[in-house]
Parts: sequence; C-alpha cells; structure tokens
Amino acid sequence: MPEELLPGGEFDEYLARRAEQDQFSGTVLLAHRGDPVLTRSYGMADASRSIRNGRSTVFGLASVTKIFTAVAVGQLVEDGKLHLHETLGAYLDGFSEAAKRVTVHQLLTHTAGMGHYPASPDFSEGIKNWTSAGEMMDGVMAIIREMEQQPDPVPGTRYKYSNSGYFMLGALVAAASRQTYHDYVRRHVLGAAGMKRSGLYTRPQVLADRGIARPYYTQKSGERADFTATEHFGFVGGPAEGVYASAPDLLAFVRALHAGELMSEAFTELFTGGKVVLGPADPPVTAGLCRLYGYGFRETILGGRRILGHSGSGPGRSTNIDIYPGLDWIAVVLSNYDTPVQPLVDKERDLITRLAAG
Repeated sequence: MPEELLPGGEFDEYLARRAEQDQFSGTVLLAHRGDPVLTRSYGMADASRSIRNGRSTVFGLASVTKIFTAVAVGQLVEDGKLHLHETLGAYLDGFSEAAKRVTVHQLLTHTAGMGHYPASPDFSEGIKNWTSAGEMMDGVMAIIREMEQQPDPVPGTRYKYSNSGYFMLGALVAAASRQTYHDYVRRHVLGAAGMKRSGLYTRPQVLADRGIARPYYTQKSGERADFTATEHFGFVGGPAEGVYASAPDLLAFVRALHAGELMSEAFTELFTGGKVVLGPADPPVTAGLCRLYGYGFRETILGGRRILGHSGSGPGRSTNIDIYPGLDWIAVVLSNYDTPVQPLVDKERDLITRLAAG
C-alpha cells in the first residue's frame, strides 16, 4: 500500500497544510478494500459551542445528494414502477406539451433541459416560508412547472446540469412509490445502506444536533459566517441537495452498493456508468482524461483508471466522493466551508491513480 496515502504520508501532510491555512474545515476519509486507512478531521463543527469536527460529524452533502436520488430511481426501475424510456407526462401532470416529452433517462443524465429552480425569485421567497417537507416539495414543483414551459435545450440534444431535473426525479420517486420522497430515501436508500447518522434533516434538527456541522459560508468581506443564521437556510432540502451524511456512512453506502444491497449488480453497473461525455472542468485538458455523466454518478477516467462519484457545493458546503472500482479505493472529502475542496480531490486522484495500482 502506498505510504503517500497513509498517516504521515504526502496526502496527509498536504491536507494538514490546507487546514493550517484555513482552507479546509471538515473530515477526509480514505479507504482501501472497504477499510479506512486514513481519517482526518479539522476545524469547527460549531464555533459558537466550541464543537470540533470529528470522524462521525455529519455534513450537508449538497449535490452529492443526486447519487441517492438516482439510486431511488434505479430501485423503482428495477421493480418495474418506473421506466427509463418513459416520459415525464406518464407519471406527473401540469407540464407543457414540450416538457411532457422529457424522459426519465434525460432527467437522470441532465439532458432534459429543465433548468435551475434556485434561480427563481419565487424560490428565494418560498425558502423563507416553507415549514414542512411537503410544502417545500409542492412549492418547488410549482416553480419548476412555471419555469419549464419550454425546455432549454431541446430535450435529448445536449448536457446541461439541472437541479430542476433532479428535483423532478424526486417527485417521480414519490409518485411511483406512493411514499413521500423523503420517507422513501430514508428507508430504502439511507436506511438500507446502514447509514445510521444520515438523513434529510430539517432546520430544527440541524440546529439541535451537536453532531451536525454548521455550514460556514464566505461573505463578501472574506470572513466566514454560519449560514444557518440566515433567512436563506430553508426548513429542509430536497432531491437535488438535501442529504446530510458522515464520512463513515458514505463508506457504508459504497459497501452496500457494491454488495448489491441497494440494486442488483446489473442495475448498479447501469446507473454508475457514464452515459454523456462532458467537457473538461478546467482547461488545459489533461492527457487521457475523460469525464462522463451517468445516472446520478459522474465517471472520470484518469491515468487509465475509472473514478465514480459526485461533488457538491453551496454556501458553507464543499463535498466529494470518489470510488475507484478497479483499485478498491474510496475517498470521501466533506467540508463545512465553501472553499473548494478540488485541490484535495486532485491530490488524492493523482496519488491513487499513479501509485495504488501496485
């Protein structure tokens, strides 16, 4: 096992420097063959109560949530309650004729052209007033119906990252399962994976639980403040960004996924594999780098190795999970700062793809 990835190694030292420079606050976990080989936590989970981040601290995942929404869809497709080729109109009403032509496949791959509901002024207003998961789901779906009278681009023509599309997938999960999205994911995805500290937590739960990290967002002044103290921190999150989890729980999720406890092996391979080719995140293009989006999972090919996972970002949140199926490595990076964790991810990927094969 490469020393560079173990305690005291190159990655550990790099992480410590980032934390010392106040560029990272959170928890990092590296695991090999399902067992942790490096776990480090830095910074404060709640500065006002002098609670430090620790191994089991729970963080808001932001868009890493899309993995769990996709798995919920996959379970229902495997059960025959949803169909990848079927259109939105087969399950939900209230959309224009153009929007009704959008398929489940297109929603999963961000090729449906369904936009970004948080950009709506109605969302900014609603998030101040919704006081239940049901109100939030109904309110956002009403905003999406109003915004998406004509998809952009034309469905199926190109990739365009869409929070609205994944929120709609949550509504499809509710319609097909006859449960609320939140109840279904808690029981059939998070619970089934043994993610004991994870959930779609409400604002009161986040404020009360000493084990959930407060999100510290960067203000215009450059100083950080607790995002939960703002009117923009809503009652509860949804299918695009609402799950909270700890690093050990994400490791448990990957174990359950690989063991076929969430979907069969065939459906797991179907949902995690890349479908749509993406452009480079940051030019110049690295030789041999290829990025694709699957069904809720991104697939990256780097150094001849496959990396599956997703990233997330938002006020006081920067997160990433990488799964290396050919090398049996898993890397989890969870931060309650919105300072990007990409430098840590790049370092981890470089070391694992170069050194771990031996």
